[in-house]
Amino acid sequence: MTDAIAAAAPNPFRIGITLKAAAGYDAEWLTPTVYGATADETAKRVRELVQALADNGVIELVSSAAVKMRDTHQPSTGKGGNSAPKTFQGGKVQSAAAPSGPAGDSCPHGRTLREGQGAKGAWGAMFCNAPKGSNCDPLWRQKDGSFS
Repeated sequence: MTDAIAAAAPNPFRIGITLKAAAGYDAEWLTPTVYGATADETAKRVRELVQALADNGVIELVSSAAVKMRDTHQPSTGKGGNSAPKTFQGGKVQSAAAPSGPAGDSCPHGRTLREGQGAKGAWGAMFCNAPKGSNCDPLWRQKDGSFS
């Protein structure tokens, strides 16, 4: 198969990756998509792309640009003036009322409220925003509505 034909042929495999600069929902994202004719080829191309992004300073450039934007621009309040962080509820993103833990919480990373519906009914918890493995224990919603 010539290179021109191979380039025009559809690639049945696609991997979209998201590189996040931090654990919070407001962290900057870099979201390239990689295509390949086989799963192995696609995986190899992902490794090559991530390495090239790092080697050519793209990841650092995107991170620096995001910091510059945060430092020089005020966030939009959006519809209804609500600029609260987002949480998951029933598989959909919803606005959170409480972006950090309750008074007296010792978590230094900030917390994100997540709510859902389980086999035993509705649940809610404040999860630490630190990367997995270094995060604080979640605070679960109690019957009185408080978190502990």
